[in-house]
Amino acid sequence: MPGIDECLLEAMRLPGALGAAVVDWTSGLALGTVGDAPGGDHETTAAEAAELARLAAEHRAFAPEEEAGWDGQDPPVEDLIVSNRDTYHLLRFVRTTFDSSVFLHLWLARADGNLALARIRLGEMAGRLVLG
Repeated sequence: MPGIDECLLEAMRLPGALGAAVVDWTSGLALGTVGDAPGGDHETTAAEAAELARLAAEHRAFAPEEEAGWDGQDPPVEDLIVSNRDTYHLLRFVRTTFDSSVFLHLWLARADGNLALARIRLGEMAGRLVLG
């Protein structure tokens, strides 16, 4: 079971990976970072990504239907994908035994990245990630 550093290094092995972070979306703090940061500042990137994650996690507009088996404890979304002209940003929520307020943020070069592969692998990493 990998910790934060191992998880981030694994994320950087994905095709097109430019950088990655583990972020607490309630505080906006980066718990770990690797690679280049969009805009050059990992802390600013973490805080801004946390705002987007918090929006998706706290509003019922993104929640699955009640009959879908959602217990209301974990964030209602699994991941968020934001694309721009040259990069993809993938935010994957991590289920934890405490308050589940952590997500993995991976940014990929659009020319080299494989968004489908990154989404699958980030989901696997989130399932194995050990925090604490």
